[in-house]
Amino acid sequence: MPGYGDSPPAETVASAQDRVAFLDRVLQELGMQRPVLVSPSMSGRFALPFLLARGDRLAGFVPIAPVGTKDYTAEQYRQVQTPTLILYGDRDTRLGLQALQSLRHLPRHRVAVVPDAGHACYLDKPEDFHWALLGFLRQLK
Repeated sequence: MPGYGDSPPAETVASAQDRVAFLDRVLQELGMQRPVLVSPSMSGRFALPFLLARGDRLAGFVPIAPVGTKDYTAEQYRQVQTPTLILYGDRDTRLGLQALQSLRHLPRHRVAVVPDAGHACYLDKPEDFHWALLGFLRQLK
């Protein structure tokens, strides 16, 4: 994502609106229609505003202890009708639980906790993570 990791700072994604437009362009360029958006950690800065603005374009949403959940209100989350799998490791007692407190207001959510896994539960316990993800994907239409 622009501005994260080893990528240079990007003024084009300075605001939430800019990040929504960026992610929208990426999905359009890839020709993706109604994808499932998987959002671990820092990608929450892109995925959450996209979910709130364009959630109707997604078949599903999988936040994995994303950052930025406190930036939005319970009422904003309640407006989203995108099926959501809230996922985190049970040893991620800080960001995982913090994200859950906000994301639980999404009306069409379910929660999966990966046992014996930390913040990067997909790295700590990849098999358990994938079973939870695949179970969610199978339920989508």
